[in-house]
Amino acid sequence: MESAQKGVNNGFSLLLILGVAFLVIGLAFIEPLARFSGATDNVLPYAKEYGGIIALGYPFVIISTGLNSILRADGSPRIAMVSMIVGAVTNTILDPIFIFVFGWGVQGAALATIIGQGLSFAISLYYVLRLKHVKIRRKDMKLSGKVTKTIAGYGVSSFITQIAITASILVMNNVLVKYGAASSYGEDIPLAALGIVMKVNQILISCVIGTAVGAQPIIGYNYGAGKLDRVKKTLFTTIGIAIIITTVGFVMFQFFPQAIISLFGQESVLYNEFAQKCFRIFLMFCIPAGFQQVSGVFFQSIGKPVKAAIITLSRQILILIPAVLILPRLIGLDGVLWAGPLADIVSFAMAFILIAMEIRRINKTIQENTLTEGLLMEKGAA
Repeated sequence: MESAQKGVNNGFSLLLILGVAFLVIGLAFIEPLARFSGATDNVLPYAKEYGGIIALGYPFVIISTGLNSILRADGSPRIAMVSMIVGAVTNTILDPIFIFVFGWGVQGAALATIIGQGLSFAISLYYVLRLKHVKIRRKDMKLSGKVTKTIAGYGVSSFITQIAITASILVMNNVLVKYGAASSYGEDIPLAALGIVMKVNQILISCVIGTAVGAQPIIGYNYGAGKLDRVKKTLFTTIGIAIIITTVGFVMFQFFPQAIISLFGQESVLYNEFAQKCFRIFLMFCIPAGFQQVSGVFFQSIGKPVKAAIITLSRQILILIPAVLILPRLIGLDGVLWAGPLADIVSFAMAFILIAMEIRRINKTIQENTLTEGLLMEKGAA
């Protein structure tokens, strides 16, 4: 209990520090960050307008995300879910009101977002101050090197996942602008179209990650208790659910891309043409991506962050970014799109190999345990 107490309080302190740090960085360097992210001259004013407000919500989103994990660990997953739903629903309701009714445009969208984030933060904070098993105490909030190292070690896989996604988007944006300018689509259409595709795909991946994270405490608890049959069953069930989710996504992306694109407004013929191409090519092998995501969370659940990090890095950093840089040199703008399926297939193969090796090790342990139990029973009977 003492370790849990220090872990929660040190985690809370780290969230506060990071929230404030990113607020300062976001406000101080918004224009260079927007340029670095691939913003064109046409996009930059909107990026600065939106980003300047969004930065104010960084403490809310960073702290509430961490507090939600603490709430789940304390045995209150429903409260964590409610805080996220309230924020998302508030954002969704306020978006059209601020943008169209009040005519606030991009600023209205940003305000709707941070108000939703603020509500999620308030709900999470209210309940974290009333945790069942541990308490937020000032004396335990003093950072400990050992505790901080432990927190960082277990969180490194999720951290790498987010950083890798950000890095790949940065590279893709800049390559899209460069090769788009030399194509009939121009530099703005590819940037906007692939941005929508990435957002829609993130919704799909979030469903998969949500399923995997929901299974995480079950896998971790049973792995620690030596109930390896339950670990296998939970893993296979989670993989099955993930494949169902990504299969639904595949059908939508391949056969109904224009219906999805239309949700974001009516655009030019060239825009619709490239956006459809993005969905059909870039997300061609989205089904194996579900397996890869579950595999990463699985290794994190059983205390093997290095393997989890390898799975994460294999797609976003080791394969996708080099492919995005190399393929356009060979086939032009479409090379950015074909980098997606290439990364999905290779990373799936690596995840499959690592999972197969782990399952083989688990099966061997189960057999050894069964044999040992049998011998002990025979010895007891004798």
